[in-house]
Amino acid sequence: MSSTKSTLRLAENTDDRGDITVVGADRLVAAVGDFASIAATSGCGELMAFATSAVRDATNSDAVLARVREETGVNLEVLSGVDEARLTFLAVRRWYGWSAGRIMNFDIGGGSLELTSGGDEDPDVAFSLQLGAGRLTRDWLQSDPPGKRRVAVLRDWLDAELVEPAKALRAAGAPDRVVGTSKTFRSLARLTGAAPSASGARVRRTLTASGLRQLIAFISRMTTADRAELEGVSADRSQQIVAGALIAEATMRALAVEELEICPWALREGLILRKLDTEMGGELVVTR
Repeated sequence: MSSTKSTLRLAENTDDRGDITVVGADRLVAAVGDFASIAATSGCGELMAFATSAVRDATNSDAVLARVREETGVNLEVLSGVDEARLTFLAVRRWYGWSAGRIMNFDIGGGSLELTSGGDEDPDVAFSLQLGAGRLTRDWLQSDPPGKRRVAVLRDWLDAELVEPAKALRAAGAPDRVVGTSKTFRSLARLTGAAPSASGARVRRTLTASGLRQLIAFISRMTTADRAELEGVSADRSQQIVAGALIAEATMRALAVEELEICPWALREGLILRKLDTEMGGELVVTR
């Protein structure tokens, strides 16, 4: 088993018209081409290629997808926001198991925020909101550092955006476990004292609302370059970590969550699990 990643930041490489820029499209084509080559040389029998919010919401999505197909031979399938949320929830459910009861999950991507809640492996409520860390960095936090006033205004705006989704999630029932998925949540947990990734996936990691507030007060005064020096923040993520932290804080505040647990599985694992379920004709039970 091997893992290779490439950070594209497509949500930040989208212009005022909603088009993915030439630079963003170039990065996407190069990354898909590289991964297709890696898959071929590794003897991969089947390639599953999916695109999420940044491509889904781009006004030139069709043209970008056509270019990827023409230049790499890979047909990217675009996931809907609700499918993205549901597949991530599936991965979380399989990680924690049925004994976890009702799970509420938050996932912060570059272009969107997914919110789900349910007692089964398919959530009762699923939202995909255009509140991703890259998107909000581009639209709201262009100064470096962003400035106290700008942070305050974004906080108020996020609170207003989350009123209705939070109401629906609360109406679905009180969760037995609240979970955060995605690299953003993992980075925030690490910055507030959670164990590093080297400690292994099974180590319990949490993020508290109080720790997050303290972290925001600290990192929102730092430049992107200074944030990149922090342990747990890559250079690729340092620009959008403030927006990610504000999204996480607003979501936890809207749903009165004081602590959540970090799940190492997310959308990628959900896609794989659903594929295996389909091919095996039933639910795949994973033993860790």
